[in-house]
Amino acid sequence: MPAREAAVRLLTNVLGDGHAFDGAVAKEFQGSALEPRDRALARLIAATVLRRLGELEAVLNSYLEKPLPKQKGALWPILLSGAAQLLFLETPPHAAVGLAVDQVRRDRHAGRYDKLVNALLRRVAREGAATLQAKDGVALNTPAWMLQRWTKAYGTETARRIADASLTEAPLDLSVKDAPETWAERLGGRVLPTGTVRLAAGGRIEDLPGYADGGWWVQDAAAALPVHFLGSVVGKSVVDMCAAPGGKTAQLAAAGANVTAIDLSGARLQRLAANLERLQLKAELVEADAGAWAPARTFDAVLLDAPCTATGTIRRHPDILRLKRPDDVAALAAIQTRLLDNAAKLVAPGGTLLYCSCSLEPEEGSQQIERFLARNNGFSPAPIAPGEVGIAAEWLTPAGELRTLPFHLAGDTPQLSGMDGFYAARLVRTA
Repeated sequence: MPAREAAVRLLTNVLGDGHAFDGAVAKEFQGSALEPRDRALARLIAATVLRRLGELEAVLNSYLEKPLPKQKGALWPILLSGAAQLLFLETPPHAAVGLAVDQVRRDRHAGRYDKLVNALLRRVAREGAATLQAKDGVALNTPAWMLQRWTKAYGTETARRIADASLTEAPLDLSVKDAPETWAERLGGRVLPTGTVRLAAGGRIEDLPGYADGGWWVQDAAAALPVHFLGSVVGKSVVDMCAAPGGKTAQLAAAGANVTAIDLSGARLQRLAANLERLQLKAELVEADAGAWAPARTFDAVLLDAPCTATGTIRRHPDILRLKRPDDVAALAAIQTRLLDNAAKLVAPGGTLLYCSCSLEPEEGSQQIERFLARNNGFSPAPIAPGEVGIAAEWLTPAGELRTLPFHLAGDTPQLSGMDGFYAARLVRTA
């Protein structure tokens, strides 16, 4: 019951109050006495609802004879979480239905609907799977504006594959300091062609071997690629703009670079500092607006992983499906332009500017670079080639830019497949 109640509170925070899922999880479990497995269950239930919201609502609404009143307490998130357990999490019906009925009885605004909850979820248990088969899950779960954008950018078939892959829980990807084969064997995972160690998601990462010793850090396989495009960085000066939470800073420091990590948020920099301390790595941390930072010197390389809509990371952040809006793309693209223009000033002649984002939107990727090159004739593209760091040809654009998609990197099972949708372009300052 405590896990189910926590899941409902998480859904209320995200769907009702518009809070980011990760923030809601952190707040919910801060100082909580809930057992780790119950925390994991609460998060899984809530994340499943966020991913499958369209299908869940379609099934429940098809069984309702009349609309529910506005004053109904937590009735709807309780129904959603119950249906998610029945349809997607293989929870025994007696447990999912019984606990949902108990939950609604505890809610003074929803208690009178206990018989409705019992009847509705029992019908979901009996007929829900068949009802789902007749529906288009991709179209129901993906916001229409998002699917339309992907269709325009990638074509109908690829857009639907992106949307479908985004509904699967992502595996646990780790970047290791060294000896990936050894770590994979020790952790029960496997080494990807790019050097990332991949495990099935589940459990507390703090309990895994090597966490306390700083042997590795969590980083999606796609997000780990851009740093490798800089080649050897031993002894080189490198700026990591918008650096927190610090995966790329850690990569650079572990590879021997002299890293300056910039972030606007002091709180995020504190978390970055804590991560570096655990990993026994060093970097200079600067709290500043990366779009205006002017250190009166230049650097061998500048890496900008820009703030973006993050539509390539829905597998890990399902709240993106529910919280992002169409006008977010243009607003964030304007911020990226400002950051890019300042990043260009920091690159020494002959140095490298690496731009990347975890967005699937062209305005935040290839179009951003096209516009940058049009107004900065002192930079030239340095195309990425197939085979660099295990890069597959299908992950690259004709112009030699990285463009991974969530269904790339197929594994043995859906739970061990995929990667973030990621974009990266490598540029060299020629003047």
